[in-house]
Amino acid sequence: MVIKKYEIRDPIYGFIELDSWERDIINHPAFQRLRRIKQLAWTDMVYPGAVHTRFEHSLGVMHLATLMYEKIVNKKKDYLENKLGYNGSGLENDKKFVRLAALLHDVGHSPFSHAGEGLMDTNPDTDKPYKHENYSAAIVEHKFKKVIDEHPFNQNYHITAKQISDFLVGGAGLGRRLFWRSLVTGQIDADRADYLLRDAYHIGTNYGSYDLKRLLVTLTIAEHPETGAPMIAVEEGGLHAAEALIIARYMMFTQVYFHHTRRAYDHHFAGAMKSLLLDVAKQETFLPPTSQENIDDYISWDDWKVLGLLSQGKGGEDGYALKERKHHRCVFYTSEVPTETELDRSNEVLEELSRFKPFVDEPKKSWYSEGESDIMIESDIAPDQKETVPLSSISSVVRGLLPIRRRRIYVSLGNQKEAELLLNRKGG
Repeated sequence: MVIKKYEIRDPIYGFIELDSWERDIINHPAFQRLRRIKQLAWTDMVYPGAVHTRFEHSLGVMHLATLMYEKIVNKKKDYLENKLGYNGSGLENDKKFVRLAALLHDVGHSPFSHAGEGLMDTNPDTDKPYKHENYSAAIVEHKFKKVIDEHPFNQNYHITAKQISDFLVGGAGLGRRLFWRSLVTGQIDADRADYLLRDAYHIGTNYGSYDLKRLLVTLTIAEHPETGAPMIAVEEGGLHAAEALIIARYMMFTQVYFHHTRRAYDHHFAGAMKSLLLDVAKQETFLPPTSQENIDDYISWDDWKVLGLLSQGKGGEDGYALKERKHHRCVFYTSEVPTETELDRSNEVLEELSRFKPFVDEPKKSWYSEGESDIMIESDIAPDQKETVPLSSISSVVRGLLPIRRRRIYVSLGNQKEAELLLNRKGG
């Protein structure tokens, strides 16, 4: 059976190649839904060019994960064969597996991407809200089973939707494929590497730029300094390329993802979406990814559906703010790394503005996690002797980039002037 090849023109990589099987997956309605989910939610209210979608990002992640896989295999084939037991067919099989997992990693995003993630139901197993990865895994297992398990081109691979589902959430039974999971979810994965370049391109900034070519040629396999387990790392020659990736993430976070107006729109969307869910589904959260029926309901929601409801005047006060662009305004903020004095002052401001019903916004997690999930650098300490260390332990640049903890306080547009006058009188 001949597998036909196709090309899709892409603004970042030029062309993205795919085969008939991948094309059939892309043509599935659950994947086409990603055309109707913007990558950066309401960011186009600040940067008008930010209207790209999860669809093109998913294609880009598949392409970039493939480049990473091929670079590592070409460089460390002996290691993969002798230490992990691979042969030629096994490497080709897992290459296809990584491509499909990367392609499908975002099918579980809610309307307006991460802006809707706070509306997911609680997972009783963890007592924490579900994440979009849980929905992606459930959608793959429930909706893509036929186009994966039963596809004619799968006869040589024997890949199942359940295997991809487990891979996306780090489930049990992955075997040696667990090694490749960091290409899809990790500090130096194809997901982050693609969205930095893609977001910066569409926004029209250079904040997300880094040396992708250098990063690719310095990817390698190293062994964990404590456990000895194989892991994907960067050679010492790619140290500065890895630093550039981290700086790009820092700049994109401070200038784009945590932009004060963008965050106001995220706040309004959460309120409007909660109102819409109550109105349509009679509950404040999306249904959990625990059944075929729930999944069907979940994927019926996309940006188009939400925008249609908002255009009808639904969504409450927050829906009105979104539709009329009358978002809340920031009237007080701390520095990016606030002192205790600044935090104390922010609490005082909250009390002073209490009658205006302000809302507080601050990062819920760090833009970069050090420690076990740090990018690992393999350096030469002697002839034929290598040492693998966390990037943050040898890079003064990365160590100097502290977690952003800026706290902002917003009030409604109608109360902005009065709130600012009050704070000015009190030296706020």
